[in-house]
This record gives sequence, C-alpha cells and structure tokens, in this order.
Amino acid sequence: MSDLTLHRGISVHRIGAMILRYWYLLMSSWPRLLELLYWPAMQIITWGFIQHYIALNANFFARAGGTLIGAVILWDILFRGQLGFSISFLEEMWARNLGNLMMSPLKPIEFLLSLMVMSLIRLAIGVIPMTLLALVLFHFNFYALGLPLIAFFCNLIFTSWSVGIFVSGLVLRNGLGAESIVWTLMFAIMPLACIYYPVSVLPVWLQYVAWALPPTYVFEGMRALLIENTFRIDLMLDALAINAVLLVASFWAFLALLRSAKNNGSLLSGGE
Repeated sequence: MSDLTLHRGISVHRIGAMILRYWYLLMSSWPRLLELLYWPAMQIITWGFIQHYIALNANFFARAGGTLIGAVILWDILFRGQLGFSISFLEEMWARNLGNLMMSPLKPIEFLLSLMVMSLIRLAIGVIPMTLLALVLFHFNFYALGLPLIAFFCNLIFTSWSVGIFVSGLVLRNGLGAESIVWTLMFAIMPLACIYYPVSVLPVWLQYVAWALPPTYVFEGMRALLIENTFRIDLMLDALAINAVLLVASFWAFLALLRSAKNNGSLLSGGE
C-alpha cells in the first residue's frame, strides 16, 4: 500500500504511527493516566472553594463570579498543552529512542505534528473532567462561554505548542540535564500572563512585557467576557498574530537545535 503523503512529502501514516506509539504508552500506564486527572481535579476543587469564599465576602468578586475558576481552567489548558507535548518528547529521551527515530524515514515536522496531536489527547483526558467538576461542584459552566471559548482555546494551545517545541529543542541539544526547563518555563510566564488579575496591576514598564505574551490577551478577554459580557475580538486577533510569529520561530529554533545536536553528537547520547 502506498504511503499517504501531504505537502512536501509529509506522511500521514508515519504521523499516525507515532501517535499510536504514544497512545499505547499512555494507556499502558495507570500512573500516567492518574496524573492527568489528579492535578486538574485538585486545582479546580482548591480554587473553586477560594472563589466561593471570596464571592461570599467581596462584592466585586460576587459580581465577577467565575473569573477565578475560568482562569484556572484556561491556565490548565495552557500549562497542560505544553506539558502534554513535552512529556511525549521526553518519553523518547528517557527511552534513548530519539536517535533511532531521527535515523528513520520520520521527518522532524512529522515528529512535531504527532506530538501536537498527543498534547490534545492528553489535554482532553485532564481538562474535560476538570470542567465537569466545576459544573457539578460550583455551578460554573465553562462551555457556556460559547464561541469565544474556541478563540481562547486555540490561542492558548498555539502558545503551549510554541513553548513545547522550543524547550524540546533545548533538551534535544543539551540533554536531560536541561529537563527541568520543561517544568519551569511556563511557570516563569505565569505572573506576566496576568491569569488572576488584570494587566493594570503590573508596573507600567512590565505591562509592555505582558502584552508581548499571547496568553495575556486571552485572560484579559476572559475577564471582559465574564465581567462586562463583551467579547474582545481585537484581543484574540492580536494574540493570534503573536502566536503565528512564535510558532514559526519555535519551528525554526527546533530545527536549528536539531542540526546542532547532530553536529555535536548529543542526539545519540541524550544524557545529563
């Protein structure tokens, strides 16, 4: 049977084979599945009770009900989208299998596309139960955001892929000694993304940095939707434009780091 190919010879079969590999790996390990469900559930329960307390004791938060829970869910989409991408990549590093993949007919773009699909699968496993918990325990219907939710989700997942591709390239070039960046980089972005507070809270000079990050536009858009019942499409378009630049830059960086890893021999070692 001939291999189904797309533009520039990208093989759908090879991408599908990689997705199946990660799917079987995920399904064969109950601790991996438990981890996907545990942390989102803990976050939504913890922050849900915090919001419930604030709603009972502050008029503003009572009026802006749902902003904290909504922010937690959107943050989890951003963080777990990146983590789902990077964990699948690290599985290859831990198994010392990356060199074998790079010597196979698998193209780097096919490898990255398979990691993107797996990040969506892992994200769905964790976030869907999280949204159902928010609905049952705190009567917050995340899906009632409607069509704006699509814009929020797309911009956050694009950002998570950009970060995931970039940090995967760094680990590829520098070995598992750089693994910690997979877990920490997104948390470094967290204060500047203004997840739980508006951009105006930041010092003026730091606001310019915040507006350079696509998630900032998403969380500002969420607050405008929940508090003012206004969908800020201008914010979503600005975020999409920045995300387009970041995705192209991350692909370029990954390919450059891959070439550097091949030239320096770190592709096969992958150690500390």
